[in-house]
Amino acid sequence: MKFGIAFKLGALLALFGILVSGLTGYYSYNSSRNMLLKAAERDLLTAAQVLGRNLGSSIENIAHDARLLAAAPQIQELSTSGNQALREHVEEHLTQLFRTMLQIHPEYVQIRLISTAGHGLERVRVDRDGEQLVAVSGADLQEKGHYPYVFDALHLPPGEVRLSPIVINHEQGAHSGLGKPTLHASTPAADSSGKVFALIVINIDLDRLFSQLQSDLPAHYQVYLSNRWGDLLIHPDKQRTFGFDQGRRLFLQDEFPGASQLITGATRESLVASSAEKTQQGRLVAAFVRVQANVQTKERFVILGLAQPQRHVLAEATGLGQRIAQVVLLFSLLALFIAFIASRALTRPLKSMTHAVRLFSRERRISELPRRQDELGQLAHSFREMQEEILSHLDELTRSRSALEHLARHDPLTGLPNRRVFFERLEHALATSRRSGKQLAVLFVDLDHFKQLNDSLGHSLGDHVLQAVANLLRSATRESDTVARLGGDEFVILFEVVEDPQHIVAILEKLHDRFQLPMLIDGHEVRVQASMGVSLFPRDGNDIEALVQQADRAMYAAKNAGRNTYSFTPN
Repeated sequence: MKFGIAFKLGALLALFGILVSGLTGYYSYNSSRNMLLKAAERDLLTAAQVLGRNLGSSIENIAHDARLLAAAPQIQELSTSGNQALREHVEEHLTQLFRTMLQIHPEYVQIRLISTAGHGLERVRVDRDGEQLVAVSGADLQEKGHYPYVFDALHLPPGEVRLSPIVINHEQGAHSGLGKPTLHASTPAADSSGKVFALIVINIDLDRLFSQLQSDLPAHYQVYLSNRWGDLLIHPDKQRTFGFDQGRRLFLQDEFPGASQLITGATRESLVASSAEKTQQGRLVAAFVRVQANVQTKERFVILGLAQPQRHVLAEATGLGQRIAQVVLLFSLLALFIAFIASRALTRPLKSMTHAVRLFSRERRISELPRRQDELGQLAHSFREMQEEILSHLDELTRSRSALEHLARHDPLTGLPNRRVFFERLEHALATSRRSGKQLAVLFVDLDHFKQLNDSLGHSLGDHVLQAVANLLRSATRESDTVARLGGDEFVILFEVVEDPQHIVAILEKLHDRFQLPMLIDGHEVRVQASMGVSLFPRDGNDIEALVQQADRAMYAAKNAGRNTYSFTPN
């Protein structure tokens, strides 16, 4: 069966359209998927680094508390006291001090003062038992000299703190700490001669410590912690932790092979890794940091990590992939339709393709990423920050435009409204007065002999005179009145509401009196006088031009009358 050129062209166009749509959809989906993964890795790494710094700070705070207790005055009193009753009194004070420290730090489960004598006999001990704090005394006090956190700490100089490896606490009588992951912080207590006679030992509940540290993390973040060999100490599955305590070894690097670089020292700070095998939640993406302690410890460092299911990260990408597939299918069908219509109308193929392109251009929409509280929402947040910065620039442009608008509508020398603003307000006031039937007035003010003053004293002082006159006119009028400068030494005042023409006469008298007073400008006593003319609406005119002309005529009438006076519109 032979196919004509029309069918071949249609098939070629259809194939090209489907291929372009498919490749575009695949590229969009793959790019969005990679972008989400990269964003999630960056977020995890940042959170892990912050958590690691917080863990280091917590360890430093624990060491600081141990030193603080070791340097307590009661410890010194205990080292020098030979009286039994006095020792008991000092020990009671220490018990209260330990209670206070345990109340402040819920992650502390036990604080003890252990003597170097009596095989490391506990002298003062306060345990956390549920919500209660229990002071252990008498025969319940135990010998602890055979524990490493005791005999290793005895070799430290005063002020140094030993941090024990993280283990499960099997010490009997440990109350709330029994059977839980525990960290011991030990520091020597010395007498006045510098001789170590006791130890301060603080037991830390690792689970509670990490509950406090990760309280601000998203709920779907999973926390991992291992020692320097990679033994799992904290894991989402509690059964996989402390395997060495049960005769088996479960390593972090078995689940996350990339973490071995931190354990071996090939990478010193941080890395991002993926799980070796799929878990019940699918494959995990994780970030790990190496946390080093600044105190004495056999555990030179621990590995801290945060992970989250990859499917959680890509949940939005899956939905986006479905939408992209729908768009690809839609455009594939559209390409088929256009191609085979074009094959049936060989005389109009270019027109049909142009129409299809225009249709695509009209219907294409660019949508923003949705605002959510997950990784995609975090990614959208960075875009929003960029938009906020753009808005900030737009606001600045608006302020600049407002400043330019202000300059365009105000006299730059006096700050008064200019001619344009005055006529706008006069037009608005006329419209209001026509509706209300109330009067308004226009007052022209022209300075007498200003040119001679300007020529004799200089333009700079003349400018200061104009500014002083502007302030004088403003001070003598109401806030609702408009004082404007028309140019040169000409000023004009609009009284929008005139209840009684005598009120205008009172203002003219006040202005006339003030113009009789000398002005002190730049050390010069200057006498500035003015001629003023007034027109009233509706008596002297019913429009802007008539009112302004009549006020101008009245002002010239005042000048002709000898200047330094005022006049109403001549009849």
